[in-house]
Amino acid sequence: MILLNHMTSNIIKNPRITEKASNSFDNNVYVFDISTRANKTEIKKAIFAIYKVKPVKINVLPIPHKTVMSKGKPGTRGGGKKALVYLKKGDKIEFV
Repeated sequence: MILLNHMTSNIIKNPRITEKASNSFDNNVYVFDISTRANKTEIKKAIFAIYKVKPVKINVLPIPHKTVMSKGKPGTRGGGKKALVYLKKGDKIEFV
């Protein structure tokens, strides 16, 4: 079981709580930041292991790198990947 928890924590980093993502909770769509190497089957297994719900569909989208200015100096804000997880009508994921 320890190996499973270690594996799932490497795949799913955290839930992506934004205004747009919060509005999609009503339609049973949840957004997560994921590892750049994760694929849909690994994400599906990790969601089931952590939240005990079976996703109906998963979409994986890239998050582009962005250039930012901090204290007058240019820098970059890292990109990554995010996953949109679609659940059945009765299923729900609770974030504490």
